[in-house]
Amino acid sequence: MSVEARLRRVEAAEQIRLLKARYCDLCDAGYPADELCNLFTEDGVWDGGEMGVFEGRDALHRFFSRMPDIMSFAIHHVTNSAVEVNEDATSARGRWYLLQTATVKKTNEAVWLAARYDDDLVCAEGNWMFRRVNLKSRFYTTHEEGWANLPHLLKQS
Repeated sequence: MSVEARLRRVEAAEQIRLLKARYCDLCDAGYPADELCNLFTEDGVWDGGEMGVFEGRDALHRFFSRMPDIMSFAIHHVTNSAVEVNEDATSARGRWYLLQTATVKKTNEAVWLAARYDDDLVCAEGNWMFRRVNLKSRFYTTHEEGWANLPHLLKQS
């Protein structure tokens, strides 16, 4: 592989990390739906498992528009990034771990979310975009109960 091709892949990986940071910044700034949707392809998917699957710009817009009514506060702490760019730097896979502190609006209750993002990305006209964001939660619990006592609010029996 040429030095130029390797450099394109390295630059692509950094652009993807910046894209993920932008996604997190926007979520933490109140989930502005228009801006968040612009980070996805037209047929993009946000798949949160038990939190829902939203496919296409209209569904994504509805999802992000509703988030401020669900979470009145959120801070996404993402770590351990791993980005694998294909040889011609047109598609990639990214992985991040998430620890999110948030406040449920309805109850004004502090919650924790730990999860892993596994994302599929494409480069369209020089811009990296999410084709699919997969979020697999490890725990989602109240601050008071903690993950040892209440591992997942959405999976209670």
